Amino acid sequence: MSAEIQGSCEAQFTPVQDALARNFAEHDEIGCAVTVYHDGKKVVDLWGGHMDTQRTKPWREDTLCIMYSIAKSMCATSVHILADRGLVDLDAPVADYWPEFAQAGKENVKVRHVISHYCGVCFADAGKPGDIYDYDRMIGLIEQQAPAWPAGTKGAYNTVNIGYLAGEIVRRVTGTPIAQFVEENICAPLGVDYQIGVRESDLGRIADLTPNAKGNTMMKLGVSSEESPLSRAWKPLPQPFGTDTQNSREFRLAGIPSFGGFGEARAMARIYAMLGNGGELDGVRILSPEAVARATTLQWEDDVDGMTGRPMRYAMGYAKSTPVHAYMGPNPNAFGHLGSGGARALADPARNLAACFVSNYQSEGMGVGVRTEAVIEAIFASL
Repeated sequence: MSAEIQGSCEAQFTPVQDALARNFAEHDEIGCAVTVYHDGKKVVDLWGGHMDTQRTKPWREDTLCIMYSIAKSMCATSVHILADRGLVDLDAPVADYWPEFAQAGKENVKVRHVISHYCGVCFADAGKPGDIYDYDRMIGLIEQQAPAWPAGTKGAYNTVNIGYLAGEIVRRVTGTPIAQFVEENICAPLGVDYQIGVRESDLGRIADLTPNAKGNTMMKLGVSSEESPLSRAWKPLPQPFGTDTQNSREFRLAGIPSFGGFGEARAMARIYAMLGNGGELDGVRILSPEAVARATTLQWEDDVDGMTGRPMRYAMGYAKSTPVHAYMGPNPNAFGHLGSGGARALADPARNLAACFVSNYQSEGMGVGVRTEAVIEAIFASL
């Protein structure tokens, strides 16, 4: 089904607009948006399709879409801001800031381990369905949880706990909840619309999710009747955790720090343009160049990630580009984050390029799928 593509696109990046059009015509796209920055300038800002499965509500310029786990990178960025200000030592034990965390053999887990998905504290075995809605309950579960392995010995994508881990470090140091910290220290200074937990007045702007007709690999693994690392990690999620739950008012308002962020594609593209430009954009400095360099240095890589079983490379809070499972261009030093529905945010400092793509039609894979890959490939083909 074809759709009108709206917005702006510089001639050099016409392949991106063409890729969006093909996604609607050939790959059942419902609604999406993409923004690209190059050399510090916004060169693509496109949107099209519909906000709902029935295709009755056109996607608007200010439509908000869930970005899932891209929120993890915003929580990690918050910790880097505190480290840059001298308020957190990334090599210090988490328990220096959060004493109760030292229970159950976690006294040697460092801050850098937590934000690098390298801490082993990726389960909450005493969790019950729905616990993710209760922040303090999740903190208590994490405090009593033993690490699955010694920190710094094995990487595992920390699907549920990382937002609470980073969020509690931020709260212990500043007294500010992580959603508020992200708003005040990242979004407001850059003038972008991204919210971890949507304001009630903005609920009407959110695009409804539609499940992929072919299924979603991550969702299937997470709700499997046979225990896998992912289903074990998902014990605190509400059941069932399908699109009906994720489209609910409760979920949208909750402010789940690991995957409950909603925003415009242009918002996350601008944030990553700042990161890719050494921590500053349009005269607004969020991080020092040294902090960005430290944050985006590779910490671990493995052909079999301990959570998803797929190849993964991670810096301190950001995935590094891999050819198939987290493609962010040909530069292995490019970084960003995937969202399980198909959202992707990235920065390639070598090309001074940043981008974000969002869609309300879930991808087939774990944050990867034919529509997302087509757009990302078109962005790099334009250079």
